[in-house]
Amino acid sequence: MTRPSGTPRLIHEAFARQAARRPAATAVVCGERTLGYGELDALAAGWADALAALGAGPGTVVPVLLPRSPELVAALLAVLRCGAAYAALDPKWPGRRLADVIASLAPPVVVGRARPDGTDAPLWSPPPLDVPLPRSGRAAPVPAPADGSSPAMVFFTSGTSGSPKGVLSPHRATTRLFPEGEAGFAAFGAGHAMVQAAPASWDAFGLEVWSMLTTGGTTVIAEGDHLMPHRLRALIRRHHVDTVWLTASLFNLFVDEDPGCFTGLGQVITGGERLSVPHVRAFLAEHRDIVLLNGYGPVESCVFATTHRVGAADCATPTGIPVGRPVPGTDVLVMDGGERVPRGTTGEICLAGDGLAHGYLGDRAATAAAFVELTVDGVRTRLYRTGDLGFEDDAGVLHYRGRKDLQVKVAGHRVEPGEIEAHVREVPGVRDCVAVPVPGPDGSYSGVHLFYTAAPGHEPPLEPRTLRAVLSRALPAYLVPQRVHRRDSLPYTKQGKPDRTALAAR
Repeated sequence: MTRPSGTPRLIHEAFARQAARRPAATAVVCGERTLGYGELDALAAGWADALAALGAGPGTVVPVLLPRSPELVAALLAVLRCGAAYAALDPKWPGRRLADVIASLAPPVVVGRARPDGTDAPLWSPPPLDVPLPRSGRAAPVPAPADGSSPAMVFFTSGTSGSPKGVLSPHRATTRLFPEGEAGFAAFGAGHAMVQAAPASWDAFGLEVWSMLTTGGTTVIAEGDHLMPHRLRALIRRHHVDTVWLTASLFNLFVDEDPGCFTGLGQVITGGERLSVPHVRAFLAEHRDIVLLNGYGPVESCVFATTHRVGAADCATPTGIPVGRPVPGTDVLVMDGGERVPRGTTGEICLAGDGLAHGYLGDRAATAAAFVELTVDGVRTRLYRTGDLGFEDDAGVLHYRGRKDLQVKVAGHRVEPGEIEAHVREVPGVRDCVAVPVPGPDGSYSGVHLFYTAAPGHEPPLEPRTLRAVLSRALPAYLVPQRVHRRDSLPYTKQGKPDRTALAAR
């Protein structure tokens, strides 16, 4: 395992080091607004005082509900400076989901423009960026985190129980990815600029923001809800963007619609799903001078566990584009039970190292099942069992082979069919249901279809469009089934389990 050295282990300290070195350098750009490192550092310091006075500090999690903006970046830095962890939530989530998530955090304060229904914590709204809060002149009422193991952020992801799972990630899980003065998995730092387009609730948001702000580069926030090829072209032209992250699905879309939109970039980072060989081949033929990186990693290991620089020869690999070698501070082990398997043998991909989360908030059973301690090569090692299957080739390069369970990725989002089904069963008029991921031609998943049976005696029978509308008010858009089908009965296997294969074929 390669460990970063000489790099601050705390996100806000790594940023502060860059601000002290080059205070006039551009940190964040959004449209016509620009914040220098010194300005952003002073702003975050003033806001941290205000949040600390409201109770933000070590051992607390502060929800932040702001749109992607310079204010959001400043607020996250302010929370970290208090010694607290942040939970950057999507303000567009349904109100019930936001309220439930915030209640599970029991926060001392919520940062946002409006209070979600059912939230008791005080609401703190950041002032305009051109009116920074003055520093109090006193020492912070709470100490900063002591080391990189301190909690930094919470990511909420799909869970089988019907409620999202909160993944608590430490500072070092992020800072390990961007070692200063060493060769990392990509080129970051002064002179580089990366697009920020991912939702703040994703760990990919951390890639787009902290990769730049902890190394001296520039984060360029894409305005609007979605990054599209014409907007990427404009950002490259106006702000000299040289790096972009795209989910595999979005990468495919860009290649199909406007393959020339990447011109001017130095590196494209993609992943989150299987890569489409035809799209990769077309990109490489068009852009021989742009580095294409395939990244793999669950949120429990923060952004990436492995990356692979994709070349033309990878398009001929029988098992698909490899996912690569470990990033700094990470070990990858392919296991069968408690034993490592030989190279070339498929097993469960397990991860170790500084990227691992502390576990799932408020769910000791799920944490104990996924995060285990085993003796590996004579050393007691904490591992995360990903549930992904893969193998290492003779050169030690990791190849992804699928899942042990029903979890899938749709457009980069983790989707547990069980979470969808749990919500559907709460809807009056539903008797039973099955959520079925729909595979695409390239081996990834294009969406989820829902099949249900109506409850007897419910008049009028629940219509598919009505059920989908109900789910749209309760779930984030990526969990809402693309299509909903009512059936008189659902097929089952001989073992009495829903026959998802039969349903997928319909």
